[in-house]
Amino acid sequence: EAKDRIIFFSYTDVALFFEFQEGSLFFVNVTDNLGKAWTFIGTFYTNPEIGKYVSIKWPQFSSEKGLKANDEVIFTERPCRKSEALWKKFKLAIKRKIRLFGQDIWGEL
Repeated sequence: EAKDRIIFFSYTDVALFFEFQEGSLFFVNVTDNLGKAWTFIGTFYTNPEIGKYVSIKWPQFSSEKGLKANDEVIFTERPCRKSEALWKKFKLAIKRKIRLFGQDIWGEL
């Protein structure tokens, strides 16, 4: 939801990374394509119609990046180094469809 600066994931999309705990908050540390570090706050939810899902709030990030509906967001887990805390870290790429010379291409933000 670009307007609300919140992103929703089905829990099945993130189950490899996080243990589900209804209502619990967690932090996601990411590095964008420019090398800038960001921390997002996530929450686990259950909905009887859609099942388990994760909501991640990232208002400052989405404002600075100018995120829009239909942008593609790709999280890639980055292995922790020995000197780092045992905490999940991710690289983040955002792509936007651009129409150029009559063809659709995806540009990275």
